[in-house]
Amino acid sequence: MEPATVLSISLAAIVIAITALSIYTSFGPPSKELSDPFEDHED
Repeated sequence: MEPATVLSISLAAIVIAITALSIYTSFGPPSKELSDPFEDHED
């Protein structure tokens, strides 16, 4: 394969992995540990 193709596939895989990890952290089981700073400081 050409180096440009390998680089493109690698970058796409990294972007997809980061997106999947972000979605899992935001909506999956780890989201229960997240706090909402706006709810913490309501008057």
